[in-house]
Amino acid sequence: MSNPDLMDALQALAADKGISVDTLFGALADALESAYKRLPGAHEYAWVTIDPETVEFRVMAQELDEDGEPIGEEFDVTPADFGRIAAQTAKQVMSQRIREVEREMKYEEYAGREGDIVTGIIQQTDSRYTLLDLGRVEALLPQAEQVPYEKPEPGARVKAYIVEVRKTAKGPQIVVSRTHPGLIKRLFELEVPEIADGVVEIKACAREPGARTKIAVWSNDPNVDPVGACVGARGARVRMVVNELRGEKIDIVPFSEDAPDFVAKALSPAKVKEVRIDEETGTAEVIVPDYQLSLAIGKEGQNARLAARLTGWRVDIKSESQLAEEQAYANQEWAEGEWVVDPETGEQVWQPAEGGEAISAEQWSQAAESLAEREVEDGPDAVVEALEADAQQRAAAAEGVDGEDSGGEPEEAAETAATVEDAVSTSSEPSSET
Repeated sequence: MSNPDLMDALQALAADKGISVDTLFGALADALESAYKRLPGAHEYAWVTIDPETVEFRVMAQELDEDGEPIGEEFDVTPADFGRIAAQTAKQVMSQRIREVEREMKYEEYAGREGDIVTGIIQQTDSRYTLLDLGRVEALLPQAEQVPYEKPEPGARVKAYIVEVRKTAKGPQIVVSRTHPGLIKRLFELEVPEIADGVVEIKACAREPGARTKIAVWSNDPNVDPVGACVGARGARVRMVVNELRGEKIDIVPFSEDAPDFVAKALSPAKVKEVRIDEETGTAEVIVPDYQLSLAIGKEGQNARLAARLTGWRVDIKSESQLAEEQAYANQEWAEGEWVVDPETGEQVWQPAEGGEAISAEQWSQAAESLAEREVEDGPDAVVEALEADAQQRAAAAEGVDGEDSGGEPEEAAETAATVEDAVSTSSEPSSET
């Protein structure tokens, strides 16, 4: 059977659907084979052949043996009225196969494109997801992948990052994101030719969607400034990225293989005085001037948090005053002892490890106030000298040197006061005023 108009129809259909003519021939052959096998008395093992030049199709068959294997020669079993039967049954099968081919082509177009950036038009949105029209297919933008406080407006054109391409019975399902850090890298590739050419690389990226982003860039050419290439003339390049991200702030810092240097640069715009790296704990202790402390930490810790993600180190920021206080505290010698409960009075008292009279909390407080007043009036050096003198007097009293010259009660009172003051100044839990 031959139909001269069939070739024209197939070519027009192929052009309209974007499908090759050979693919349509295969779909047509399957449709005709399905139609033949529905006829009464049809051979079990039969197939349809189509001449691509004349569009002449025939039904060929072979006999089967007891094991179901084809035997003998092929023979033509084309029914006399097969054209009418084919016209009735092939249309539905043909339409179904064309839809399957279209779905397969759409999937093949986006399969393996995870990590690419696409531009779509917002179609509809609800509390669960937003649909983006990419042309031939639709992309799914889940609520979790949307930037907080960014309200999708129907008809608006946005760029999104392909996270996943799923193959479903209804066609490919493309999941995109507006919060993925990869979106930042792809946007800079579009705006910065040096990144697209591989001269400049984005080594690391840390992002809090809708608020702030930090990227570390590196140049493979010593004559190219990586930060300047990304910023552009008068900030033109980075401004395009910021506009696409609806005003999200972007910090661009140079990448460094030296960990302390990289951590210091990652905390930009804060000025860092010193960085100490502890590789065992993975901590970077950062020392900044007092007036730079709030800038280094950032609003609600944002700057420090992004710097830690960018560098991979746990960032611990301290001011110079805090460091000096810690060092002074660490260098101070503390007496050994512990706070215990007096079994007779039930009060909490300080019991020195070397023995001696226990000190009540009230005595502790009075001694702390006394030391604080003496430090304000005479200075810390005078307090130290007084404590040393009291300690010497207490030692001499214990040996009986001053026992005859001083009255029993005054000597005992002086010894108790010295013991209290010494304990306050040297205990493991000193007063904050001392």
